[in-house]
Amino acid sequence: MGKIRLHKAIADAGVASRRAAEKMIAEGRVAVNGETVTTMGVMVDPRSDSIVIDGISLQGPRKKRTYLVYKPENVICTRHDPEGRRTVFDLLPEDLREGLHSAGRLDYDAEGLIILTNDGDLTLHLTHPKHHISKTYMVKLKGKIGPRSIKRLRDGVELDDGRTLPAMITLVESERSRKNSWIRMTLLEGRRNQIKRMAAAVDHPVLSIMRIAIGPIQVTRRMKPGTFRKLAPAEIKALYD
Repeated sequence: MGKIRLHKAIADAGVASRRAAEKMIAEGRVAVNGETVTTMGVMVDPRSDSIVIDGISLQGPRKKRTYLVYKPENVICTRHDPEGRRTVFDLLPEDLREGLHSAGRLDYDAEGLIILTNDGDLTLHLTHPKHHISKTYMVKLKGKIGPRSIKRLRDGVELDDGRTLPAMITLVESERSRKNSWIRMTLLEGRRNQIKRMAAAVDHPVLSIMRIAIGPIQVTRRMKPGTFRKLAPAEIKALYD
């Protein structure tokens, strides 16, 4: 192996995606041979150069590991929380957490599937908008949603950051009391608080959100809030197909 760009060396080691690695460099969090690097394009040899991120040494490419986690409500997806709240990484044994990052996000008050991995390329594939990786949710809405509102959600609604992409919406159940409705929603994008904002746009506030699928990977009856399992190579390949 000859010299490669610093951000690629970080991604190859499974610490972060290339885009996230570039951000780390720009923020001054990376040092090469004792010198902090803040510019792009620096070439390194991972076998001989000392690369340190946030004070932790990077020691060559690691074996790629990817876990499917069922996040409970009131758990955040970042690695550390200044407010001391429980994070999704706390759901894994300590010896499995090293080098992992979250491939995407899920609202603090939502539950369901999220992927933790040290595979930077997989993270980039799952999170880059151009790939349109589908994510499916069970959403409880306030009020009895009608055909017109469902059509608006399917066709796309205008939000403050632009019109949403068309979505797959299925009415699962309207409670007899007519107070609440359940819909199954599949999105091809992941904007901040998107489901809540879409629902508010059609005057049906969200009561709860449960993510039940990421691409072809679906929740099973065995998975309960707080549980996790390792994804098989065939499942990871399916995420790229």
